[in-house]
Amino acid sequence: MTSSDLQNLYQQVILDHAKQKHGYGLREGAASSSHQLNPTCGDEVTLNVYAAPDGGVQSISWEGHGCSISTASASLLNDIVSDASREEVTHKIGAFRELMQSKGTIDGDEELLGDAVALAGVSRYVTRIKCAMLPWVALEDALAKA
Repeated sequence: MTSSDLQNLYQQVILDHAKQKHGYGLREGAASSSHQLNPTCGDEVTLNVYAAPDGGVQSISWEGHGCSISTASASLLNDIVSDASREEVTHKIGAFRELMQSKGTIDGDEELLGDAVALAGVSRYVTRIKCAMLPWVALEDALAKA
């Protein structure tokens, strides 16, 4: 697969998740919640965390509005943190943050981040990094509050 083919695939993953928002719609019974706003562009997200019996993350739910990058990022986040331990979630947040700070120099660990590696190209655009990070920061904040 060529670099161009891979980029097109990643763009399609982002567009698909922006349209079919996994985990969208806040549910009751959350262990913790966080609301985050990107003042640069106006994107915002409210994210609820539902705790697993072992203290991990059973699932998340979210609502918000913004660009396709922030919406897709929240949807992709939903897919990779369900039924994960707190340590796994923290590790994934750190790996995604590293990917976003890489300025396009790393591809990301698909085994760890799943389809969220599709957002790797965002790291080359400083103004868009906050869009991609918004739901991840909300999850990090909600976990700190739990």
